[in-house]
Amino acid sequence: MNDIDVPVLIVGGGGAGLTASMLLSRIGIESLLVTAWPQTSILPKAHVLNQRAMEVMRDAGVADTIYAASTPAEQMSHSAWYVGLAGEGEDYGRRVAKMEAWGAGGDSPEWLAASPERQANLPQIRLEPVLRARAEELAPGRVRFHHELTELAQDDEGVTATITDRDTGETYQVRARYLLGCDGGRTVGPAVGIVQEGVRDLARVVSFHISADLSQVATDPDVLIRWLWLPDLGIPGVLVPMGPDHWGPESEEWVFHLNYGSEDGRALDDESVLSDLRTALGLTEEQQTVHMISRWSLEGVVADRYRAGRVLIAGDAAHRHPPTGGLGLTSAMHDVQNLTWKLAAVVNGHAGDALLDTYEPERRPADATNVQRSLENAMNHIAINALFGGGPQAGEEENWRQARRLWSEDPADTDFRRTFLATVAAQSAEFNELAVEFGYTYDSAAVVPDGTPAPENPDPIRIYKPAARPDTRCPMPGWKTSTATAWPWPAWSAPAASC
Repeated sequence: MNDIDVPVLIVGGGGAGLTASMLLSRIGIESLLVTAWPQTSILPKAHVLNQRAMEVMRDAGVADTIYAASTPAEQMSHSAWYVGLAGEGEDYGRRVAKMEAWGAGGDSPEWLAASPERQANLPQIRLEPVLRARAEELAPGRVRFHHELTELAQDDEGVTATITDRDTGETYQVRARYLLGCDGGRTVGPAVGIVQEGVRDLARVVSFHISADLSQVATDPDVLIRWLWLPDLGIPGVLVPMGPDHWGPESEEWVFHLNYGSEDGRALDDESVLSDLRTALGLTEEQQTVHMISRWSLEGVVADRYRAGRVLIAGDAAHRHPPTGGLGLTSAMHDVQNLTWKLAAVVNGHAGDALLDTYEPERRPADATNVQRSLENAMNHIAINALFGGGPQAGEEENWRQARRLWSEDPADTDFRRTFLATVAAQSAEFNELAVEFGYTYDSAAVVPDGTPAPENPDPIRIYKPAARPDTRCPMPGWKTSTATAWPWPAWSAPAASC
């Protein structure tokens, strides 16, 4: 292959990399995207896209395509907690708490006022092909899967990368003014000395992507995420519909997460976890198709820096979150929305290289807050599960005895029920976090304060208070999704991300 000279080389073909490719193309900046993976994600992984992320998707020109494939709003208006799921006896699948989520599917006044876009729900196995198709449409031949970065060197003028085509074995070199690492921190960050810092191994999770008919046990059509305590197993689980053609109880595919203790050896054995899956769902092996089993651990980490010379990082390469709150993929999209217009201004000569130094002080604090919020959401779920007591070692009978206290008529159980419901109520911070999604502010050399005070906010998680200040996202009252225009500014200039 011929060597290539390009302004921006993007390494990584997930949500961050593909979004960066689309946005750069939309503002007239040539880029090349390479990724070692032969295809887009084979795991459902992240699925909730908040309103701010959908604003970025509108800029990229894919919002309507995502909405068309997304969970209908009315089928993602609530989240709920259950004891058991499938089994003999009336107590299996008993709902013990239910909570409005994502502004009742986006219909609450707060959500409608916050943005012309509503949130969406589309698993990465279906989102990433949409992003890839759009990126390839905007940059034909410049989105290359199964092309792996194998060597990296940089100097004062740019980056030289050696790329290997894994299909043919051929290698070629790319010379770029800047390299954007969106590879999840696998190659680029370590190559330039960037280190991830934070907490790891909080819990061990086994995830299943399955096809099955669960309409008889997952019966609430308005609930997107079902949080389960499984007394038969003594562990918690999470069940999420994945579509693709129907949602709610009629979903054809599901993701089911089983949470094991870090010392529980069952998590490492396929036969053991498949047995637990069948027990929890009440299905035989023939009644379900298991597409994929994946194992991962809860962690919350942030890179010690977002730039090393001509190399910048974004997405999972810069921060990794527990999935609680849906802030991982969405933060990645916010990262590249912040960075791509700055790259365009520098590449086109309208700003100096120092503009890129504002990326880290603007995005890293926001990302760190999102990681912390994700951890807090996860820890509160752990606190809810801990109230059930027991565990695998307690046995099925004791686990059920403890769970039945939630609907017992014994006055001695009143305080237990009250504590449980209060702990669940605190989880509203996960499903109602408009201030986290919209209320972050930027403090960098690119922001010129106007001297006005920040608005007081009694709840910096749930209450989003728009403000026309230089460090905030511009309020957008009166916009309508169907008439929102992407990139209404000159190709070189900054989008109206802040006032």
